[in-house]
Amino acid sequence: MENSKEFTIIVKAKHASLRITSAESCTGGLVSAALTDVPGASEVFDRGFVTYSNEAKTDLLGVPARLIAAHGAVSAEVARAMAEGALAHSLADIAVSVTGIAGPGGGSAEKPVGLVHFACARRGGGVVHAERRFGPLPRAAIRAAAVEQALDLLIEAVDAMSVTR
Repeated sequence: MENSKEFTIIVKAKHASLRITSAESCTGGLVSAALTDVPGASEVFDRGFVTYSNEAKTDLLGVPARLIAAHGAVSAEVARAMAEGALAHSLADIAVSVTGIAGPGGGSAEKPVGLVHFACARRGGGVVHAERRFGPLPRAAIRAAAVEQALDLLIEAVDAMSVTR
């Protein structure tokens, strides 16, 4: 546990007095679960939003329905809006979002199974987007890989905000 990404995030965020939130779709709360597995997470983890449906993205995070209609729930635009919405609806300094197609169905030629969009927003610091194509792996493997990518984005954001504090 002490060498894990989630442990690193919690320790660094605690040291920098930063709070974290997550907005998750295809990972269904696995990012929040990974972070809250770490003892002391309650000092830095504010809340997690599991917004699996498009309506939840709109209702809980304020993602405009027109944005989802125009770009689809699995898009850079929606991932960014999810991260920004999580910040707006929390006390956090950093928000990470995940939206993707974990399969085995639901993919298309443009948006295949294994496509996942991520965003990490920092209060006063903009939004970083990442797109990953994990390929047609089993559902659990795509979700696990998505959690790892989300944790990587959080480490980068915590490090960047620690420097500015």
